[in-house]
Amino acid sequence: MKPPSRQQGYWLVAGMSLFWGLSWPIMKMALTEIPPWTFRTLSLVCGGVGILLLAKLGGLKLSIPKNELAPLVLVAAFNVSGWHLGSAYGISLMESGRAAVLGFTMPLWAAIMSTVLLREKLTQQKIIGLILGLSGLFILFEPQLSSIGAAPAGALFMLSAALSWGTGTVLLKLFGWTMPTLLLTGWQLAIGSLPVIAGAIAFESGLDISGLSLRAVLAMLYVILFPMLFCHWAWFTVVGLFPASVAAISTLATPVIGVISGAIFLGEQLGMREGAALVLVTAALAIVLVRQGNARDAET
Repeated sequence: MKPPSRQQGYWLVAGMSLFWGLSWPIMKMALTEIPPWTFRTLSLVCGGVGILLLAKLGGLKLSIPKNELAPLVLVAAFNVSGWHLGSAYGISLMESGRAAVLGFTMPLWAAIMSTVLLREKLTQQKIIGLILGLSGLFILFEPQLSSIGAAPAGALFMLSAALSWGTGTVLLKLFGWTMPTLLLTGWQLAIGSLPVIAGAIAFESGLDISGLSLRAVLAMLYVILFPMLFCHWAWFTVVGLFPASVAAISTLATPVIGVISGAIFLGEQLGMREGAALVLVTAALAIVLVRQGNARDAET
């Protein structure tokens, strides 16, 4: 299978941003009727099996090189298990637009985690970006935090999910891989789904499919076809095509689309506070990532 060109990569970025952004209010629709563990089990199993099936049909061998199995399990735990469980609980406990903003602070945490795992220097741009990003989060959740007895569990779940995904992204760049992107994506989803399946069995009593509304079924199908199958493949392809900073910044349009679509489809609040938080978070990511991308381009 011929790998995509950089020109095709730009189209992947556009499609990924659109489908991931729209998925946030759509996931909210599904999670009103499907419990989080079961929701993520269906998403990951269908996504992993589907991608591995595409790899098999494309003539790829599904075997995992022995020296890449342990790194694959570690990366899957952060990129898949941690992200998908944290975000499922987070979006079920808060507005989808706000969850999208928090979830896609991932590149900010990835930039910071790279100083720990990859020994990269914590530059002035990273420090400024961190201050701006945390300021945006404070503006977004200050009303909840100031309320007596408020427990912003949704925000904590989303931040944990973003940190997990950011760590997994750095680990993905840390290890060398010989597997094609399609195979690497499919196995990450398949392996990362195992603790989620166990959790669904242990903590939830199962799903009565006959009791689901048509809206929930269609929302589930959308999540499987676009965010799980297309967007995961597109993301790992973009990470391979472009420098890490360019790949990470390509996710910036996603929370913008998530906030707007949440307001359109679910009637969620879209005011000055949300706009200010979104601007600060986007500015933080841009400062951290655009300047890194420019510096790298200057070196080449």
